[in-house]
Amino acid sequence: MPTSDNIKLIIENIRRNADQIDRDICIMEVCGTHTVAIHRSGIRELLPSNINLISGPGCPVCVTPAGYIDVLIDLARDKNNIITTYGDMVRVTGSESSLEQERANGANVNVVTSAFDALKLAEKNPDKQIIFAAVGFETTTPPTADVVIRAHNSNVKNFAALSAHKLVIPALKALLESPTCAIDGFLCPGHVSVIIGSDAYRPIADSYHKPCVVGGFEPIQIISAIDKIIAQLSENRTDVENVYSVVVKPEGQRHALELINEVFTPADSNWRALGTIPQSGLAIKDKYADFDAEKKFGITIVDVPEPTGCRCGDVIQGLIDPPYCPLFGNTCNPTRPIGPCMVSSEGACQAWFKYGNIRVTQEQKS
Repeated sequence: MPTSDNIKLIIENIRRNADQIDRDICIMEVCGTHTVAIHRSGIRELLPSNINLISGPGCPVCVTPAGYIDVLIDLARDKNNIITTYGDMVRVTGSESSLEQERANGANVNVVTSAFDALKLAEKNPDKQIIFAAVGFETTTPPTADVVIRAHNSNVKNFAALSAHKLVIPALKALLESPTCAIDGFLCPGHVSVIIGSDAYRPIADSYHKPCVVGGFEPIQIISAIDKIIAQLSENRTDVENVYSVVVKPEGQRHALELINEVFTPADSNWRALGTIPQSGLAIKDKYADFDAEKKFGITIVDVPEPTGCRCGDVIQGLIDPPYCPLFGNTCNPTRPIGPCMVSSEGACQAWFKYGNIRVTQEQKS
């Protein structure tokens, strides 16, 4: 078991290496679960002043475009349909409404804990069309793929998934290719890395020369990962390292990857604030077209402007910390959220609001 002395030693090592780097350092924690863990445990306050931890696009709810929500709302208004979705999605607003508001007005919107719940609902309600809001990164994609295969094999024709599944690596590349990029290294997402493996980050380290370290969610894991990133930067080298090796293997989870490849194919995908990123999403293959809501219902997802004043897009790109959004804590709070970063339990804005951390970078103050 890690002790406070272990943590102190690692922090001291971080300080020594950070002192050798005569500039501010920006480390992006890609995963929303990391963001919450960092705030909850007060890790930011333990670090030297030249180390800035910035949030990334690893919150599934936060990167799902508002146009996708509008499509779900349109489908929910048809009494022949039942929308099934993970919990946080119901509160995210589209252009005018949310699934939560539609449910209050009588729409059939069911919160589920897994894709399997959606398939069971389809089997129990053969007279209804069940649409599963398939949102998330590689972590939640294998269960969606498994359920689509089960529906196909059992001929459950009243089930369909509306895929908004996304891939992490193309998003990281898009961030690094942006002219506004100030990222020095990545704390790579633990859950996603279980599926894709630590070797998936090799292109980031090799082609973009950014340290990548996979970490778990306990404070000792996060601090150890930061330590390795700072060590790489102080030694002027880049590599992929893994401090979560108990569950993350270099090659990832073979069976999960096989499920994804069986059902899905990479496709261009629209991300909130990031726009369309080539080959960053997952579309359902033609073999399973009967279970693809986009094809089944002739859906077209259109761009929808962000809420006026909301800077959630800048937050998930690591350009600002949440307190520098003019809506933060004022008109936008967890009780009455405006942007998805305040809606989601993994959103950076909710984490900042809940844990009261207001440390920001000098660039954001100016």
